[in-house]
Amino acid sequence: MKMPHLEKIKAAIANPLSKNDIGLLNKILAAYEVWIKKSAALKTEGVERIKDMTLLLNEYKDYVEVDLIMEKGSEFLKRQKGQLKLDNSIMEEFLTMLMNEKTIPELKGVDYVSGPQQAFMSLAFIPRDFAELSEKPVVALKTKDQDFTLGKELYYQFSTDESFKKEKTLSGKLMLAILAAECKINLDKTMFQEAAGTASRLKQGVPYSKYYMLVEFLDMQPEDTRLTDIDNVFLLRHAKRLPFEKRRSVEWIKKQRKEHPIDYKVILRFLEEIRQFLQSKWYDPDSALDRGSFVE
Repeated sequence: MKMPHLEKIKAAIANPLSKNDIGLLNKILAAYEVWIKKSAALKTEGVERIKDMTLLLNEYKDYVEVDLIMEKGSEFLKRQKGQLKLDNSIMEEFLTMLMNEKTIPELKGVDYVSGPQQAFMSLAFIPRDFAELSEKPVVALKTKDQDFTLGKELYYQFSTDESFKKEKTLSGKLMLAILAAECKINLDKTMFQEAAGTASRLKQGVPYSKYYMLVEFLDMQPEDTRLTDIDNVFLLRHAKRLPFEKRRSVEWIKKQRKEHPIDYKVILRFLEEIRQFLQSKWYDPDSALDRGSFVE
């Protein structure tokens, strides 16, 4: 299992933006280890497990993002935390932790890959001229970094020789994401439009796939995602972004988080959509005559 948040913490410790933050980063690492240990020790399953995991998530996020970074971090760390992904990588790792049979029974017995991945978007053959058609195939493989994916790695070989001679054969692998999600602390109009474009490109490569956004604070007017290739946007805290003049106030941030913690019911709804998707038949041409239609 990928541990994107842990990777970001270790990277920040190895290359601190400010020496004054080394002690604080080590405190984050210690808190991370406690969070993971408590989550792994949970005995609950299903809805109760999701509720328990979300409670631990809120505790960890508030401690790291507010009590440590906002209250004790250097000004440089506060400005660069987004670039370091110390905050939004928490949600990425949390989603990966949710991907198991105790919360999604449909995953049992299936060999899958989850977590942040370079998801497949498209593949094209691009020989430079007619003569190159007989050489090793030249392929342009387009991928996109995604905060969270659920899918499987595929391995491929293309060759201009039927015996697949090494010098005439191109081998590689790609990550086929049947589900992708983007995690945002704040969502504005520009981010939403970029995500809509990404969703369209991913679905060109995997037409049956699902694309979601999980957002903590909304900084735009909600839009109808049915007009895009985004399947849904989940508002984890039911909250808008604080006004500009209050965003640097620890008091206001603590107040907002207390009033609007990440809601386990929103997490549950996201997982229910995943479960429904995994249970469904994506395409069944053999039943077309019985249905009376090509697709359901």
